[in-house]
Amino acid sequence: MLSYRHSFHAGNFADVLKHTVSVAIFNHLLKKDKPFLYLDTHAGCGAYSLYSEQALKTKEANNGIKRLWERQDLPPAVSNYMEQVIEFNAQKDLKHYPGSPSIAQQMLRDEDRLFLFELHPNEFTNMSENFVSDRRIKMAKQDGLQGLIANIPPKERRAFILIDPSYEIKTDYQDVVETLIKATKRFSTGTYALWYPVVNRIAIKAMERELKGSGIKNIQLFELGIEADKGETGMTSSGMIVINPPWTLMADMRQSLPYLAKLLAKEEKGFYRIETLVAE
Repeated sequence: MLSYRHSFHAGNFADVLKHTVSVAIFNHLLKKDKPFLYLDTHAGCGAYSLYSEQALKTKEANNGIKRLWERQDLPPAVSNYMEQVIEFNAQKDLKHYPGSPSIAQQMLRDEDRLFLFELHPNEFTNMSENFVSDRRIKMAKQDGLQGLIANIPPKERRAFILIDPSYEIKTDYQDVVETLIKATKRFSTGTYALWYPVVNRIAIKAMERELKGSGIKNIQLFELGIEADKGETGMTSSGMIVINPPWTLMADMRQSLPYLAKLLAKEEKGFYRIETLVAE
């Protein structure tokens, strides 16, 4: 069951959150000279046109990146994210959106490595074409959760690992928690970011409880909602659960999330969550 295509959703409010957090993590890791690994378990094709048939069908970017474009009052972490979107477009008009791999490709140095996993056949083909010329990047048409476990700890002993499945399979909620438990036992010092959609709040609460009881330390949660939970009728909010976050990330999100919740809200029903699930 591999029907999910991110081209329908590129640049939406969930991407704004995911990539604001991701850029903040990259910037923190880049402060040290030592190289690191970026590993993306569900990379997609990595680059999207906001004028594709899929993007124009849903128009989700209208309530995401397009509301941020050319604004001058952005909080610092959101502004840093916007710099990556601007660089990816290379012109004054917003026509394209960088997926997580493209943002990583722009930000990482020659000595850093990227490992991208994607199981969807068409998405993997497109990803391969997008990144074939970059020697820093290794790609695999493989289950990303299995690929993660097989490739840690990395030789650099530093890593940012993004886990962002589509959750089109209900077992994904359990699988990501089990993978994080295994991964942190093998490589406890990496920074792990788990993206999740809020379609069924019960599933998210269960995931939070399992992580709290897992024995993993230093877990923070950041969630952005544009309207109240509806219950199985569409994504109304999304979040990032970060293990071993940069010490600056909490402050970044305290500035960013109130701004984004107000700007991107539907009918003034936006909200956000900033929580420490497990202390250090």
